[in-house]
Amino acid sequence: MVNIRSLDPSASPLDYYGWELRRLREEAGLSQQQVGDIVFCSASLIGQIETAKKVPTRKFSEQLDAALMTGGAFTRLVGLVLKSQLPAWFQPYAEMEAKAACIYSFQAQLVDGLLQTPDYARAVLGARTVDDLDTKVAARMERQRILDRASPPLVWVVMSEAVLHQEIGGRAVMRNQLAHLLAMQEREWLKIQILPFAAGAHAGLPGSFNLLRFEDDPDIVYTEDFVQGHMTADPAAIREGSLRYDHLQAAAFSVEESAALIARVMEERYGDQPAPDGRALA
Repeated sequence: MVNIRSLDPSASPLDYYGWELRRLREEAGLSQQQVGDIVFCSASLIGQIETAKKVPTRKFSEQLDAALMTGGAFTRLVGLVLKSQLPAWFQPYAEMEAKAACIYSFQAQLVDGLLQTPDYARAVLGARTVDDLDTKVAARMERQRILDRASPPLVWVVMSEAVLHQEIGGRAVMRNQLAHLLAMQEREWLKIQILPFAAGAHAGLPGSFNLLRFEDDPDIVYTEDFVQGHMTADPAAIREGSLRYDHLQAAAFSVEESAALIARVMEERYGDQPAPDGRALA
């Protein structure tokens, strides 16, 4: 096992978190087992976090702050830790997303990451590999905290109707995901439009993309492939992205019509259905 004293606290947010936990625990005169008993986990988990072998959760951090009376230090720090677990190529975008005043998203295949439920995100992120899946899901959920700020960004999402029918994670997961979209739609600064199949050829055929707008900085357009993401503030790209998004919004159902479609698909495709013996299938 790596000796905690050999860790460089400046190496990463995770290393700093583990280094600080060990330091403050020892200052308090507590063993790993004693801290584990207080926060309802094993001494082994405390050791893994202290040696940067395990990524802490937000709940663990809140309990740790209460146990060590740190004034919320670990709760503040865990946000940086979780963001550092995002793919390296995605982190610059996540940082800009958190600063944006307006986020405009077109999604051709999946629910936007800011609107995914934990179970839906788990199914998406685990489609190819289940390595570190809990950490990946936690990092995605951490991104969503910008939606609960006192002054959240305006978020406008246009999604292909195909997103509603692509069954990700099973029927129960999809039903909960669509219910979550309807609940989020109630926020006045968050709008969702569905681009219907009937739209035919449309401006989003090249693929999903996001537009970020800022109070004082240049706009950004973001696209990604299966290898990495691409951000640009090139004026020509911004004009093209803005024009395409305007066309997509015009071709999509209204916000109210979109909510009705989401609710209808949720009930008709993912609602309870009777089994051959008459029992309900979830």
